[in-house]
Parts: sequence; structure tokens; C-alpha cells
Amino acid sequence: MQAYERKRLWKIILLIAAMAIGGFSLWYTRSMVKELAAQEDKKIKLWANATRQLGLIENNMDINFLLDIIKDNETIPTILVDDNGKIVATRNLDSLQVKDSVYLYQELQEMKEEHEPIKIIYDETNNRYNDLYYKNSTILNDLKTYPFIQLGLISFFAIMSYLALSSSRRAEQNQVWVGMSKETAHQLGTPISSLREWHNLLKETDKEAQEEILKEVDYDIKRLELITERFSKIGSAPILKEENLDLVIEKSISYLKNRISSQVKFEVTINQPGNWAKINIPLFEWVIENLCKNAVDAMDGKGALSIFLNHDETHVYIDIKDTGKGIPRGKFKTVFKPGFTTKKRGWGLGLSLVKRIIEQYHNGQIYVRHSEPSKGTTFRITLDLA
Repeated sequence: MQAYERKRLWKIILLIAAMAIGGFSLWYTRSMVKELAAQEDKKIKLWANATRQLGLIENNMDINFLLDIIKDNETIPTILVDDNGKIVATRNLDSLQVKDSVYLYQELQEMKEEHEPIKIIYDETNNRYNDLYYKNSTILNDLKTYPFIQLGLISFFAIMSYLALSSSRRAEQNQVWVGMSKETAHQLGTPISSLREWHNLLKETDKEAQEEILKEVDYDIKRLELITERFSKIGSAPILKEENLDLVIEKSISYLKNRISSQVKFEVTINQPGNWAKINIPLFEWVIENLCKNAVDAMDGKGALSIFLNHDETHVYIDIKDTGKGIPRGKFKTVFKPGFTTKKRGWGLGLSLVKRIIEQYHNGQIYVRHSEPSKGTTFRITLDLA
């Protein structure tokens, strides 16, 4: 399993664990709400019964027990209304507003919408009764909203933590890219200098047989210088110039043809000439070479590699198509992640470098346009038309 896939698996596991914790918290809190609501309902019915009994007692009865029950309700807001709709008594309402009739009838309306009233009959002969209205206590209401507040806070801190980690990871990756590019440029600097010296020595000899060797050595020196230039540009904003992509790509393919298996058939199709875009030639050629080399690897050194150029009023489109192994649909985005590779050897940096060069340095876009297992893959590069 690749490093990226392991990270993705861990992210999925952590997400499932967070959802499980949140779900359990929500379920447990809702269970507590139901239990507390049942207790309050039982308590208010007991309170109503005590109130009714208090109205029916005889003079010689002990009313202390009933009074204790009535006094015990210190949390549930209640309003007692007579059979004419007049408010008779209230309990556990705002003490500062309890004398305001508007406030009282607003509270009464809320209670009517929340619970059915409890009838307290105090004159069975004349069928006279009071209606007891009530609503949930502040504690119960707070407990109902608590799990949502809790989940919101958990989600907020989870998102902030994820963003912080992602930012830290991107910064770390940028440092890796910069360090890698600078170190590569440094390491290549010494052999280039050495080759230059050997090149100068060979020029001083008169042997005609050395002419061809000198040409190849000179060409490879220029190639090493180009590689050094490419790596030194990673980590800093390159200078972009308007270039004819038709010529740039034909030059890159011409170089690759002589250094790749003869069993690979190259074809460049320019559907519309004049595909101009602002690019940095060394970096853009690197992109083309990386994509082509990956395509050759996917075809095991045998197949057809086709490049199509086209443009519309605003964009240039470059399609690079091979007849290789193909990419599963679920891996279309994964292939661009650092560390992803299907090769036994390799760092898995090729396509991630390509994506970085196109999207960050050239303000373009690259993606897998189409792919089928055992049939091949098409990568598309989109750049602004110059």
C-alpha cells in the first residue's frame, strides 16, 4: 500500500471515529432529554393533583404534605387559568415581568402550543375547573440544544485542526521541494564544471576522430545545464514568455524520439496552428518529457504515444494519449499526489512535479481526461491562450 493510500485510510478511520463519537453523544443526550421530559411530565401531573386536592380538603385535614409537593416545583413554568380564561396563578416565571399582562399571555400562548393543559376540577357539582398550562423547564430546553452546540464546536475545532495541519503539511512539502531543487542544482554543478574542463582539453587536440565525441559531450553538457536550470526554478516564480507551443512540443518530442524505445510510435497532431501561451520553456519541456516518459513506462516500452494540440477563444488544450495499462477511475486524482507510484523504484514525484509546474507556475490545469484499464490514458493540459 502506498504512503498516500495509508494516509487516506487513516483519515477515513479518524472521520468514522469522530462521527461515531458525535453520534453516541447525540444519542445519549437525547436519551437524557426524553428521561428528563418524562420526569417533568410526571412531576407536573403530581403537582396538579396536589393543587386539586388542596382545593377539596376539609378544615381538619393536614395540608403540609400537599403544600410541600406544590412548593417542590421550582423549575417548571406554570400558569393556572380558571374556566373563564382568566389567569389565576403563575409559578416559575420571570419575577420582573410577571405583573405584565402582555408577557403573561405570551407565555400562556407558548404553553398552549407546547403541551395540552391539565384540568383541575374543584367543584364537581357545578362542573367548575381550572386549566393548568405548563412548558418545559429551562434546563430541559438547554439540554435539547446542547448536543447540537456540542457537535458544532467539535466540528469547528476539527475543521480548524484539519486546516492547520494541511497548512503545516503544505509548508513542509514546499520546504521539501525547495530543498530538493537546490540540492540537485548543487550536486549537478560539480560534474558540469568538470565536463566543461574535459571539453576544453579535447578541443585543444588535433585528432579528427574526436569531433563527433566533442559534439555529443557538448550536447550532454547543455542537457545537464538545462536540468540544473529546471531544478533551480522549482521553489521560485519563473519568468513566463509568450511561446508557440507547436514548436516547443515538436522540439521536445524530437529529443525524446532518439532516446526512447524504437517500438514506441510518436505522433503530434496540431488541429489548429498558432497555439500560443505564456510559459517557461525549460519547465514546460520538463512537463512534456515527464508525461511522455510515464506513458512509455505504462506501455512497457511498446505502443503508440499521440499528442494533440487545439485551442478556442480563451484556452489552449494539449492532450497526451498512450496505449498503456490505464488508470482506475478512483485514482485519477491520486496519481498527482507526492509519493504515489506504481513502479518498484521511484519516489513518485514525477506527476506531482508536473501538476505543480502547470497549476502553480503557469496558472493552468492538468487532469486525467480519460482512462480505461488495458486501453490507455489521456492527460489534458489547459493553458490560457496568449
